[in-house]
Amino acid sequence: MTEERVILVNEKDEQIGLMPKMEAHEKALLHRAFSVFIFNNKNELMLQQRAAHKYHSPLLWANTCCSHQREGETNIEAGKRRLQEEMGFVAELEDTISFIYKAPFDNGLTEHEFDHVLIGNYEDAPIINPDEVAAWKWMPLEEVKEDMLKQPEIYTEWFKIIFDKFYEHINRG
Repeated sequence: MTEERVILVNEKDEQIGLMPKMEAHEKALLHRAFSVFIFNNKNELMLQQRAAHKYHSPLLWANTCCSHQREGETNIEAGKRRLQEEMGFVAELEDTISFIYKAPFDNGLTEHEFDHVLIGNYEDAPIINPDEVAAWKWMPLEEVKEDMLKQPEIYTEWFKIIFDKFYEHINRG
């Protein structure tokens, strides 16, 4: 299988090229990504704990799922694809906000992403893919916020950035 390629973009989210995912993370080049936030009718967020063997941020808690769009794929199509691959379900998604962030990791890789935040609703338990996800849970947004302050080291960098900067956009309560 060929290595997944990410879409390199400029600061206006215009495609400027394609690159193998690992190379883009080694070179810290800006690329398109998405973060999915799934809520239930109690306004609880579905969190996932990343699998232990992930090449960055293993076993850290994050939003429901996230990944990179493929060439020719819309943000919504990519979000639905990845929800199915990681969490075993599909939900209707809304493309809400986007932002650029850069987060270096201890292993020498750097996430430098133009991240699109997608929000949807789902009521049932996921059927997690153990290659991608170690665990999952529903958690009220206020509890996530409080826990993030108490133990920030258990959450991914992008999840903390989204929570800090865009809480009002993801809080559907």
